[in-house]
Amino acid sequence: MAFKNFRLVCTVRTVVLAATLALSLYLVLETELYATAAIAIASVIYQIGALIHYVDKSNRDLSRFLLSVKHTDFTSTFPDDGKGGSHRELREAFDGVLKELRQTRGQRQEQYRYLQTVVQHVGIGLIAFDPSGHIDLINSAAKRLLGITSARNISDLNRISPGFSERLREASGGQKQLHKIELAGETLQVSLSATEFKLGQRAIKLVSFQNIASELAEREMEAWQQLVRVLTHEIMNSITPISSLATTSRQMLETGQASCDDNPEDLHNAITTIEKRSQGLLHFVDAYRSLTKIPRPRFTIVRVFNLLERIAQLAGSRPDASEVAITVDCQPPTLELTADPDLVEQVLINLTANAVQALDGQDAGEVRLSSRLNERGRVLIEVRDNGPGISPEALDSIFVPFYTTKKDGTGIGLSLSRQIMRLHKGEISVSSVLREGTTFTLRF
Repeated sequence: MAFKNFRLVCTVRTVVLAATLALSLYLVLETELYATAAIAIASVIYQIGALIHYVDKSNRDLSRFLLSVKHTDFTSTFPDDGKGGSHRELREAFDGVLKELRQTRGQRQEQYRYLQTVVQHVGIGLIAFDPSGHIDLINSAAKRLLGITSARNISDLNRISPGFSERLREASGGQKQLHKIELAGETLQVSLSATEFKLGQRAIKLVSFQNIASELAEREMEAWQQLVRVLTHEIMNSITPISSLATTSRQMLETGQASCDDNPEDLHNAITTIEKRSQGLLHFVDAYRSLTKIPRPRFTIVRVFNLLERIAQLAGSRPDASEVAITVDCQPPTLELTADPDLVEQVLINLTANAVQALDGQDAGEVRLSSRLNERGRVLIEVRDNGPGISPEALDSIFVPFYTTKKDGTGIGLSLSRQIMRLHKGEISVSSVLREGTTFTLRF
């Protein structure tokens, strides 16, 4: 007989056992059918043994199933023993669960191999270690960069570069650090970045690093070349006429023309021009020197709305701003940031002055000072004008020291602004559309 479940089987067996036991007692106590009573008693004993075996068999299967799950041994099977009923259903359920677990484990192993392949082939060095320094993971890029084949503890890396393991421990999330490594006579400039997480109950720190020496050298060379071009251009613009006029004046003195009454004005003009160009060159050198004398910020909490209101008043008092509408928009009005108010004012005054000058002679000119929080919670301050815009060619060089599109400009205002923003761990960017306007954005 087939039964639907284990409980029903146990219930029926128990009822039959109770009925057989009652029959045995009746035969012993009320009749003289001793042979029949003996048979009934033997049947009771058999049924008790069969019930115990039945229950123990299910318990053994359940115990074996639970041990398989505990030890992640999903190769166990529960074949049909021919007893049918609930035994078959129970075994099918065990086999079904183990099959699902085998598939899940197989998928996890495939994902693990996939991630391992990605980690090993990524071009950035990766090291993961616990608080004791034990290395859980070190990828091929890290081994290749450090010139090692294996490492068990980050303290082993001190043999490559003294203090390197301490720099790995000190690396913190959200900050990049630079560290020099002398390896086989070569100096590596390594950029470190770290993140921390928990793996179960274990704290793990993952540090990524890469050699940026070649990139820094390339950027440095580009910066020097660009600076030399600017310096050469500015100096030659002053030295060439000075040299030419000095030669002319010397020739006039040598030939005695300077003493003649016919040429005193020429000599005076030459000397005056030399003086002006010399003063211009001194002014240029002084401007260059100011790029390296930015004071360290003194951070304090600044109400952005009040800051923008002051800038608007200063800009509105300029003689060339009489026809320009200057507006302020701060959302929310209580917005605050931590910065040096004097340095930030210097940046905003420079940007606002540039915007007003760009609107010179334009009808319905407008400069808008606005501030808000972006989606990452960073404070943004924008200086926007509806002027003629900046050409794409000029945008590429607008932050280069001494580059200017103005006839009387020094070309250091935006360079100073960028340096001030970097001292605030922020950045300045510009976007512009010809005949529509320009927007400078400060991100703190």
